[in-house]
Amino acid sequence: MPKIPQCDRCLLYSHNPHLVCVAHPAGPQGDSCLDFRLDPNAEPAELWEPQGANYYNGELIVQPRQRWTSEEQLELLDWHPMFTGKCPQCGASFDRDWSARVHWDCECGWMDDTV
Repeated sequence: MPKIPQCDRCLLYSHNPHLVCVAHPAGPQGDSCLDFRLDPNAEPAELWEPQGANYYNGELIVQPRQRWTSEEQLELLDWHPMFTGKCPQCGASFDRDWSARVHWDCECGWMDDTV
C-alpha cells in the first residue's frame, strides 16, 4: 500500500495494516496529501544519523568520502600556507590574498599537492 512519510504522524492514520487512513484507505496518490492533519499525540520521528551523514533542513545528507582523516586535516592547519602564510619548505611569506589564491606553489620549488 502506498504511504508517504507523513502518514505515521497524521491524525487520520489508521494504524491498520490493511487501511492507511480514513480519508485514503488505499493510500494517498502522489508525494503529498491534502488531508494531512498533524496528530498532537504522535511520537516525533527519531532522526538517526549514520556515520558520515547529517540532517540538513530535515533531509538526511550523506557527506562525500573525505580523502583526509580528521587528524590529517588538523595537521594541515600547522603547515599549509593557506593557514600559516608561509612556505613549509623555505619559510617565504605569501601575499595575504586568501580569497583569490587557488594554488600555493612557491618560488623555491615547493608545490601544493593537497588539491
